[in-house]
Amino acid sequence: MSSRTARRGAGGPDGVRSVVAESWLRSSAAGVDPEGHLPPVVLDGGDLADYRTAHALSHVFPLLYDVLGRAAVDCDALMAVGDASGHLLWVAGARHVLRRAEDINFVEGSAWNEHSAGTNAPGMALHLDGPAVVRAGEHFNRLVHPWSCAAAPIHDPTTSAVLGVVDITGGPDVASPQSLAMIRAAARMAESELGRLALTGTLLGGGEHPGAGLGPGVVRVRGLGLPEAVVEVDGRTHRLSRRHSEIVVALTENPRGLSAEQLETEVYPGRVTSSTLRAEMTRLRTLLGPEVMLSRPYRVQAETETDWSGVLAHLAAGRVRDALRAYKGPLLPGSEAPAVVDLREVLEARVRAAVLASGEADLMVGWTRSRWGAGDLEMWERQLDTLPAASPLRPVAEAEVARLLRDDA
Repeated sequence: MSSRTARRGAGGPDGVRSVVAESWLRSSAAGVDPEGHLPPVVLDGGDLADYRTAHALSHVFPLLYDVLGRAAVDCDALMAVGDASGHLLWVAGARHVLRRAEDINFVEGSAWNEHSAGTNAPGMALHLDGPAVVRAGEHFNRLVHPWSCAAAPIHDPTTSAVLGVVDITGGPDVASPQSLAMIRAAARMAESELGRLALTGTLLGGGEHPGAGLGPGVVRVRGLGLPEAVVEVDGRTHRLSRRHSEIVVALTENPRGLSAEQLETEVYPGRVTSSTLRAEMTRLRTLLGPEVMLSRPYRVQAETETDWSGVLAHLAAGRVRDALRAYKGPLLPGSEAPAVVDLREVLEARVRAAVLASGEADLMVGWTRSRWGAGDLEMWERQLDTLPAASPLRPVAEAEVARLLRDDA
């Protein structure tokens, strides 16, 4: 665990707000580097222009700029509007401030959800579905420490689903209660305008749902103890094939994306032709949707939540009992894909080491009662060191240690 994630809770030695500490834990579990991470640019050129033109928030961006963007320019700050996945669709401000923001990739088309950028106001607002402020050093990434930000989500006035986020980023004054109140008011104005457009039938060319044109929300992946992964996207559940499961694991572990050659190396244990991978990616994009799986490079265009990242988050926070409860077994146990094998071995080793180090007999018993831990001689031996003499579990542990020693002889 990094020194940053070790500082937890408002009552900790550094007085860190609990909402920030929890965001740090999520950022650490996502693999964000706190020393120099640059959020990826996932939309550019024609893809960005087409996407934001079709997005519901394109109808209210002029309003947001008028009530908030002009004030940001006057205060040497930036106004940004992003989608429900934290991708910045518009970034407005004075030219010299925009140039400074390029140093941290706070640019149109970049991903500022917590999974991609670490703790920041737009990402936190989307995660919490509520207004958020992040002050200077509260950012998980040290490169962003010169900036402060305040953000609020924008909702579909009909369904209450999150459509996106509006943000102000600048100096320390941005983190004031007045700025947050202004952000919240701007978001409510945008929602009111979307509702008015929907009622008049002028939204998105004649009464289309305000959420039309949106990119995907959170993509949830389960693969622990399962032969194939289960993916949930926009309320739909898919059980993937073995190969598609391996591709999804590789891409979720590489949020910046992978070239075709890199993905082949991660997924196929032997040599393979590029046409084989292209065919698999075509089928996977058809299944999950082209707005979820992008190419050039191959990547998942959404915030992802995986069951294995949840286990790692518990371990990072020192919650060994919760980690063991969440660990349903080895990741895709039958897979030989290099990306899966490496992650599976690392994950199992970390959970096992944490259980051993805990000194808690019941956790060790839980490990050895699983199908993957039943033959773990060291874990059985450690149980004998920790179980009380009168425990009814001691004879079981003694018998298993004797059996495993005989088998190894």
